[in-house]
Amino acid sequence: MKFSLSVLLVLFTAAAIAQPTLVDKFQKIGNAQQAQQFVDANPDIKPAILRLTYGKDTSLIDKRLLRQKQGDIFSVGYVTYKVVEAKESIAYRASYIFLDGSSLSPSQIDSMKKLIVTKANGGAKWDDLSDQYTMDGNTTKGDTDWFFGELMFPKEVQDAVAAHQKGEIFFVDVAERNWHYIIKKTYDDKVQKDVVVLKANGR
Repeated sequence: MKFSLSVLLVLFTAAAIAQPTLVDKFQKIGNAQQAQQFVDANPDIKPAILRLTYGKDTSLIDKRLLRQKQGDIFSVGYVTYKVVEAKESIAYRASYIFLDGSSLSPSQIDSMKKLIVTKANGGAKWDDLSDQYTMDGNTTKGDTDWFFGELMFPKEVQDAVAAHQKGEIFFVDVAERNWHYIIKKTYDDKVQKDVVVLKANGR
């Protein structure tokens, strides 16, 4: 009888040790859909999915979660979190004047670039310069608004805006299209980060 109880105790202890922890379970979750399935299947540990945005969600735990990378798991007290998704992007904003190389000679473009920069450095408003000189019919005073990626502008333009600081004036030539830009960076870059986090009671 003692032997049987000892065997049962060993088996029970082994079974208890073999139970996966919450962290073990979280490690197997790779996307938001799997996180939702986990929430639906484990109501007893009060799981939840959080969707957080940088700059919008500002509690201390939100800020900590927004600093994590996709796949990170950590616990605070008796609550465990996993960053299931993390998407980060940077938006840029500038003002520009477009010169069409198919209508102007290279020397005319060079002369106009110098003239426009001299006027800008002399205090002329960029809005007025854009209205006067841009050749693409822009009606926004040359403002690009916030843009991501290459949706609105050639890659050369985005790369140049990303590489400059707010207030700088610079030139971008898109040689294959014979397009020429005079650009003034008008805002600091805006980082946008969105994360999806799974949380539950336990460790």
